[in-house]
Amino acid sequence: MNELRLGKQLKKLREEQKMSEEEVATQVGVPVQNIHKWENNQGYPDIQHLLKLGDIYKTTIDEFIKKDAALQNRINIQEEEREDNDKLLHPGFYIGIGLMFFGNFLSFIIGNPMIMMVTNIAGMLIICFYKEILKLLKGVKKAFYEQK
Repeated sequence: MNELRLGKQLKKLREEQKMSEEEVATQVGVPVQNIHKWENNQGYPDIQHLLKLGDIYKTTIDEFIKKDAALQNRINIQEEEREDNDKLLHPGFYIGIGLMFFGNFLSFIIGNPMIMMVTNIAGMLIICFYKEILKLLKGVKKAFYEQK
């Protein structure tokens, strides 16, 4: 596959259509600086702008993406970040809430409010720092096995 950065593709297609950057910018609905940046690989258009550019240049987003490995990589990274953000209720959330309820219950049974305070703080820390706690524990585990 012949790799061609998106910027070069866009410039080549614009020139084939005998259009200026200003004309493309007007049709896409962006400042001319955006067209210049995109054509010089200083940024990427978002998906809506890629669709408009595809219409203008009579091509598809598919063709833009297939020819630019850097763009493919960027899309993959953004997709992974979006998947991570979609997982708002990670296991640490349930562990933390469970610990807080258990502490409140235990505090009620024993009659010591200090238990409730400690377990609520621990539960909140687990909820907020679950991923960091997992990384820390994995590091400790790795260090333990490396010592053996």
